[in-house]
Amino acid sequence: MKIIIGCDHAGYELKVRIISSLKEMGIDDIEDVGTYSTDSVDYPDQALAVAERVVELKDVCECEVRGILICGTGIGISIAANKVPGIRAANCHDKFTAQMAREHNDASVLAIGAKVVDPFLAEEIVRTFLKTKHAGGRHSRRVQKIVDIEKKYSK
Repeated sequence: MKIIIGCDHAGYELKVRIISSLKEMGIDDIEDVGTYSTDSVDYPDQALAVAERVVELKDVCECEVRGILICGTGIGISIAANKVPGIRAANCHDKFTAQMAREHNDASVLAIGAKVVDPFLAEEIVRTFLKTKHAGGRHSRRVQKIVDIEKKYSK
């Protein structure tokens, strides 16, 4: 599995912690697209960097590619990432929402709010998101409807 990770200034410290946790999980293929400090940046820039890289790699990489985005609430950064065609970013605040984002929605990008999610819980959310597979079946039909909406308005 390849992970593309990015954050704004509010998410920097949690991003560092998540990267360490990913390595402890045995995931070494991690691409950090920034930011690299707590100096103020605009979260849409990091959302775009992660989302574009996930889309770019998902068809050429021989492994699964997932993105992780972290900002203060996870809201703005997920909204921005979802503007990139081919991305389904889910702002998750607990293990259940992370599981459902993958099982039901086949989300490729996880967004977390560093100011609203405890760091220990954030690590569990990441683990759940990464280990959960898309359930397929009726959920594939629904995901296809999301893709169709995206195609309709991506002109």
